[in-house]
Amino acid sequence: MKMMHFHFGKNGGAERFFVHLVNALDRRDVSQKIIIRPNRPWRKDVAPSIEVRESHFRNASLDRVLLPIHVKRTARRWQPDAMCAWMPRASRLMPKYDGCIRIARLGDNPRKLHYFKNIDVLVCNSPCIVERVRSLGWTRRTEIISNFTNTDRVAPVDRRVLGTPDGVPVVCSVGRFVLIKGLDVLIRAVALVKDAHLWLVGEGEEEKKLRELVSQLGIENRVRFAGWQKDPRPFIAASDVSVLPSSHEVLGNVILEAWAQRVPVVSTRAPGPKWFMRDGQNGLLTDIGDYEGIADAIRRILDSRELADTLVAGGTKTLADQFSEEAVANAFLRLISSYSDTSRAAA
Repeated sequence: MKMMHFHFGKNGGAERFFVHLVNALDRRDVSQKIIIRPNRPWRKDVAPSIEVRESHFRNASLDRVLLPIHVKRTARRWQPDAMCAWMPRASRLMPKYDGCIRIARLGDNPRKLHYFKNIDVLVCNSPCIVERVRSLGWTRRTEIISNFTNTDRVAPVDRRVLGTPDGVPVVCSVGRFVLIKGLDVLIRAVALVKDAHLWLVGEGEEEKKLRELVSQLGIENRVRFAGWQKDPRPFIAASDVSVLPSSHEVLGNVILEAWAQRVPVVSTRAPGPKWFMRDGQNGLLTDIGDYEGIADAIRRILDSRELADTLVAGGTKTLADQFSEEAVANAFLRLISSYSDTSRAAA
């Protein structure tokens, strides 16, 4: 089986999943070619057998003209069984080519459908995205194939790296510093939890405002900005609670990463987490924007080892049952095979 991928995303959970998936398919003997942005820090994590081409594919770049030509020629010569665009803009690269299934993988709600004119199937990582594309008028095939994460346990980072003393409770949140991630809400919540320290792992446009809020609340001694981390797992593993305070989240990769490190999770009732989390069973759910509710959920976990263990056990089971490499990689292989079978039957 042969597959091409077009990926022009930035650094974050979606990129970590992309690497996980192409490597998982490589382990299943899928021959792959990928096109990504230049100088991605995670390129070296891609299996060496996968052919990588770098391109900006933006309006001001010569590749805006040359790359579609390269893709068409490669498709005719190499004859892939599948081509997959990651994020809407990459779908513009999809040629009018009938020899394979043309997939757009969506990790968030698209605003419009015009990018997908040459797409056969939209692979959505949660049901709310399917609802969104249907509401926009999509009538072609959709599939729900979610994410998986690396489930290996890692050694926790030394708390002294972030100037955090031993013995204090640590709350961790990983993600881009943008408004919808709700990190301001989490900062207000941690301000209410006595002695708790907060690690914010990531970077983004809201960082200045978040630092100002920390200062206004007078909790500079309890909040650490860890910056962007290629592998956030050691920071999650060193924490007592992982929190996803987003106002909008179609899945929530960091929840899966926390479960893999056996760390209990608190999340808002954003569409993605609400789909697969069960309050009190594999995590604690709070209302969006409710910093007092998040503070109470954090306290409940910190005050009860039994509750923390219950949530970890439930999260581990959900991870294995619903978000394993085996389940997700095999779902992609079945999707590609189903198209090949249909094409042979039509011929």
